[in-house]
Order: sequence, then structure tokens, then C-alpha cells
Amino acid sequence: MTVDTASAAHADLPAGDDLDFYRALHRALAATLAAGRGSTAGVERLMAQALDTFDGNVRLRCADEPPVACRKACATCCHLRVVATMPEVLLAAHFLARVAPPLADRGIDLVGALRAAEARTHRRSEAERVAEPVRCPFLAQGVCVIYPVRPLACRGHASTDARACAEAAAGRRSEVPASAGHRQVRALVQGALQSSLRDAGLAWGVYEFNEALVTALDHPGPAAAWWAGEDPLAGARCDELPPGEQEQVFDRLRPPA
Repeated sequence: MTVDTASAAHADLPAGDDLDFYRALHRALAATLAAGRGSTAGVERLMAQALDTFDGNVRLRCADEPPVACRKACATCCHLRVVATMPEVLLAAHFLARVAPPLADRGIDLVGALRAAEARTHRRSEAERVAEPVRCPFLAQGVCVIYPVRPLACRGHASTDARACAEAAAGRRSEVPASAGHRQVRALVQGALQSSLRDAGLAWGVYEFNEALVTALDHPGPAAAWWAGEDPLAGARCDELPPGEQEQVFDRLRPPA
């Protein structure tokens, strides 16, 4: 199975309305960053803005596309590598800190499952993960426990053919028809988010989600370190373009002063 989990810099450069959307979102996210700098609430507000923008624009962009086949308890693609930006990881880590203890009381060890999955997939390529799948640690009875804070990479991959997904999972198919609108809106939102983080002097790359989450949970203060200009998740960074090349793209797309 193949899936677009690449960073936003891999997408076609936006033009026209897409470029206007990108630049407007960049400005809005930059303002939210400045207003909430240094706080957990600032991370939450930033991600709420980014995710709400994604959800609203996907509905508009995909109105004329075939209906999405993804349904609750469908986890066919939930073994692929997921990448996420720093605020996405911090949001998920904060969410886990709240929900993991009560779930542990019910016999669901989310953090233990996360550590086990990370140990099995550590530094493995996407092709290696497809060949030897490891189920997402956040699935409980087929349902995503972190669904409200799932990364843009998960939101941006939407199949239009459930049978093709099942065939791909069984190794009988190499590609799955996916929503182009979901993919493009994910690229625009993630690109605007990364570019606004870079302009704010904050770590802006993408990270392997499970490894980054484990690192964040083990760090005494990942959010404070990030706000201070450090990169507490550097070991999990997995940019698929050289940072310098990504920066050139962001410079070309930056809103005019």
C-alpha cells in the first residue's frame, strides 16, 4: 500500500486561490502563535485553529469528489508511518496525559502500547512498515482513542474505496484511490503551520509520530523547551526534503510584508 505521508513541501506549489488561502492562514497562525507564546493553552489554540481550518476547507474542496469510504472502526491503513509537527505532537502528548490514567484503570495501557509499537518500528522506513505492519498503538477495539487530536497526516489520507484498502492491506494491491482534496488541504495547512513556526524562531520540522510522542512523554518539559527555541524532539525528526530546500519553498510562499 502506498500513501502520501510526505511533508507539505512535497506538494505542488500553490497558486491562485490556494496561494491566497495559504498566505491568509500563515498570517492567522502567526498571530495566534504570538498571542499564546509560552503556554500550553497557546499550543491548543494554535492546533484548534489549524485543525478547524482543515476540516472546514476539506468539506468545501471535496464537495464534488467521490464520497470518502473511511468509517468509524475502519483501521485498515492504521499501520503506516505518520509524521507530525511539534505542536501536533505536544497536543497529543497533553491529551495522552489526561486520558491514559482513566483508560489504564479499565485495562487499556495506551502508553505501554505506544512504547511497544515504537520499539518495533524504530527508524524503519515506510516500505519496511508496509512489508511488516505494526498496528497503531492508539486503536482500542478498532477505534482511534486519540481521534480528536490525530495529526494532519491521518486527516489528510482519506480513501474513496474500502475494498481497495482491504486488498492493499492483504498485499494484493499497491495503491489505494484517495481524496485529492484531503491531500491538498493537508499540504496547505501543514505548510502554513510549518512556515509560521519557522518565522517565529521555533522548531518547525516534522517528526515520526510515535518516536516523537515517546520522547515528549519522557522529557521533563518539552513544550517549555520548544517555546524557548530548542528542539526537544530532534532525534525523531524525519524531514523528507533537506531543511534548506524546504526553507526555500517557504520563502517563496511567504506573505508579502
